[in-house]
Amino acid sequence: MLRGKMPSGAFRRFLSTSAIRSAKRAPKPFSLKSHNKLSENQTTPASPINDTNISTTAPARTRFAPSPTGFIHLGSLRTALYNYLLAKSTGGQFLLRLEDTDRKRLVPGAEENIYESLKWTGLNWDEGPVVGGPYGPYKQSERSGIYAKYVEQLLDSGDAYRCFCSRERLDSLSSSARKLHPPSMASYDRKCSHLSREESDDKAHNGNPFTIRLKSPSVYPEFDDILHGTLSLQTQVNYSDIRYDDPVLVKSDGLPTYHFANVIDDYLMKITHVIRGEEWLASTPKHMALYTALGWKAPKFIHIPLLTSLSDKKLSKRSGDRGILSMGDSGILPEALVNFVALFGWSPPRESVGVTISELFTLQDLVEKFNLDGLTKGNAKVDDKKLMFFNSHYFRERLADKTKLNSIVQECHSMQMELVKNQQADLDTSVLSEEYTAKVLEAFGTKNLTSVQDFVNRSSYFYIQPWQSDTAVKALKELQADTYAKDISAEFLRLLDQENLPDSWAESICKEITSSNKWTKKQIFSVLRYTLAGGVSGVTIPKIMTILGPNVTKLRATEALSKL
Repeated sequence: MLRGKMPSGAFRRFLSTSAIRSAKRAPKPFSLKSHNKLSENQTTPASPINDTNISTTAPARTRFAPSPTGFIHLGSLRTALYNYLLAKSTGGQFLLRLEDTDRKRLVPGAEENIYESLKWTGLNWDEGPVVGGPYGPYKQSERSGIYAKYVEQLLDSGDAYRCFCSRERLDSLSSSARKLHPPSMASYDRKCSHLSREESDDKAHNGNPFTIRLKSPSVYPEFDDILHGTLSLQTQVNYSDIRYDDPVLVKSDGLPTYHFANVIDDYLMKITHVIRGEEWLASTPKHMALYTALGWKAPKFIHIPLLTSLSDKKLSKRSGDRGILSMGDSGILPEALVNFVALFGWSPPRESVGVTISELFTLQDLVEKFNLDGLTKGNAKVDDKKLMFFNSHYFRERLADKTKLNSIVQECHSMQMELVKNQQADLDTSVLSEEYTAKVLEAFGTKNLTSVQDFVNRSSYFYIQPWQSDTAVKALKELQADTYAKDISAEFLRLLDQENLPDSWAESICKEITSSNKWTKKQIFSVLRYTLAGGVSGVTIPKIMTILGPNVTKLRATEALSKL
């Protein structure tokens, strides 16, 4: 749950009273007024404030600024990762900031999910909630007094104004703007911008509800994007019915909007580079207008491409974009996920043309190799096959690393014990220890598994009876159609009934039954694999028998013969 609470009442009283007029007024080196009064013949937009010197060698201060209105997914993890890599590769700082002013849409547990997702993937922040820092608070809900200061500055300069229009009037304006030919994406008529400051203060003091709007320029200035170059993005208008694109900076409940708080926080927290999704390109002109109005230099912007499915459909939380921690619960390793996500719109540098390079990168590898020059403009397709390739690689590495093997064994064993609780087991549960699971893992070997979940799915027959799986049902149908299956099963059971089985009983029985000229090895092992594992492949028959032990092996042979 979110712990921060916006003291919106105090913020609103500060905005509403005439104390604003008597407060000390900040100097204003830049203003939007000149842009708002462009003559009809003036068509050249003002120059952007941010410079065009693209440098990634100086220490970068970047931020990841999620809203706790949902859990961290692939798209937001990529944004966090690229900001982290840029900061760390240049010796800078990576900040975490919670943009939590949309109080109605907050999701319980989302804040904790943000922290846990970043920590799980190794993206530890240098400044932000929990760890603190010199530019806090790092939750927007705790920064209301900071925002109020800059609202005052914009009202004083005339770059912002109070809007007292009702919701019904605004909805009507929006509806009529859409019906124009061509439709206007700007809808407001600036009725309230003509109020004098005294009239506006009096109405606010008398309790009339209002929002604060930015007086946007007639033509938005160009801005530079490191990935896309110089851009001029203008709002579509209908020149026979002029409307204005004056974004709301402060809502009627006294809380700042994303646009307003985002710009102020990035500036005050000394953010040098903003890496975010392409969907925010349309908002950047508004942000540049705010930087201009406040007289500030903007950070460098990098808008990265969309994530899409293999069929080129945009991923979303409702379509294909999965929660990060839920992926971990399904057996995906954090190092595999980071490697996978890093390649969504970035490619590593090549030493020479035509030379193939490995795509396997640890987080530290990525820090050493990451550079903005490697970013790509095209949409990034999410291919789960590549994720499983990475996961298999890192899972094998963990299995081969004795320092990490115990944790994998514990996780595998825990998940299998949950399975045993809900299924009929034919083993004495007292033998189902972590040591037992370690033997099963060793039997599979490092080349046959891709994840913990893969192990759980493919090794269940070591823990429960194998007869109910789809694989077992299919195998039984095929074997019942063959006359040899019952004879092989009976012979297998006869060999198991021998007294005084040797120490190497499993290998001895397999060798004896396969020495018969009655059946092929393929026929024999198809029956034995059904008998012991429900037809699931992956571990040799002698190893399965040895781990199960002679008693359980005999029980399964008896049951299989009855089914056949």
